Amino acid sequence: MVAAGADLADEVGLARLTMGLLAERVGVRTPSLYKHVGGLDDLNRRIAALALSQAADAVGGAAQGYAGRDALVAAASAFRAFVLEHPGRYAATIGVEPTGPDDPMAAAAQRLLDAFSAVLRGYDIAEPDVDHALRMLRSLCHGFATLQVANGFQWSADIDESFEWLIAFADRGLRAAGPER
Repeated sequence: MVAAGADLADEVGLARLTMGLLAERVGVRTPSLYKHVGGLDDLNRRIAALALSQAADAVGGAAQGYAGRDALVAAASAFRAFVLEHPGRYAATIGVEPTGPDDPMAAAAQRLLDAFSAVLRGYDIAEPDVDHALRMLRSLCHGFATLQVANGFQWSADIDESFEWLIAFADRGLRAAGPER
């Protein structure tokens, strides 16, 4: 049920996802959905947990075996591709907080942060700066991908070239953040 809702959110947009549309998609009457989910808010939370888990798999899998700039390129590219391919389900993750440590969203969100943290281990970043570097990396990846999904880059420069420039810029910044050598 959640996977079907996530697919539908990707197709029509999260804002247009309704229980009625989902019931139609899966071939049941709307009241039957409530045997599986507690309503639209519950469905959206479950979609968010699914999206975070899938994004964590994509980012972690892409960066595995790489370090430094190579890991950064792989992880950022995988994240961008995930958001572009799954804009509705990724939108479900925005502004939603886990209800507690047992919330599946909390574990999925931590896995995504762990995947990005693994990328940062390839840089010599001082321990007090790791959280800042993680927020920077997450912000760059999230911001670029969500702007691209929203067709927010409408000038002539090639989007892929801009993304490569962004990654090169982040790489230089992360290398500079390390202790002086």
